[in-house]
Amino acid sequence: MSLDALLLEKLANWRPDKDRETLAVGDTAGGWRAAVTAEHVDVVGCRLWELTLRRTTEASAVELPAHAQQVCERATGLLEPLCVVEVDDPRQMALLRSEQPGQRGDERFYYEVLLDGNGGATVRRYQTPHAGEPRRQQVGFTLTHEALAKLVRDLIQ
Repeated sequence: MSLDALLLEKLANWRPDKDRETLAVGDTAGGWRAAVTAEHVDVVGCRLWELTLRRTTEASAVELPAHAQQVCERATGLLEPLCVVEVDDPRQMALLRSEQPGQRGDERFYYEVLLDGNGGATVRRYQTPHAGEPRRQQVGFTLTHEALAKLVRDLIQ
């Protein structure tokens, strides 16, 4: 069974006991592990804090600039499209962000995706600082279970 299918199966019955809890799902055949940290999970969707994907088996390094661009093109289930901000070849990291931050009143929100040279990824959402606040704040984001599974597929293809 694929990682996204395993994740859907686990999410159907997972109801975190605490304010923020992590569900780890591994696909040994495919060589991937997902860690979903959620604030709330119900029958339809989740209020996520972070999604992390890591390879569990050795694989050849990805061509990071091309991989980053492909992720931007495939990851269509988020509120805002992603764009490549930076590729750091020596560190084997790529930074993707929302092309245009979402806006609610005077608040601005954006996704940030960190890709590594092994194909792994971390997805978070941030809110820009209010006047007088020193830096951005990580915030939760909501996805349906199906949209989360699609995002996982988009990130590991």
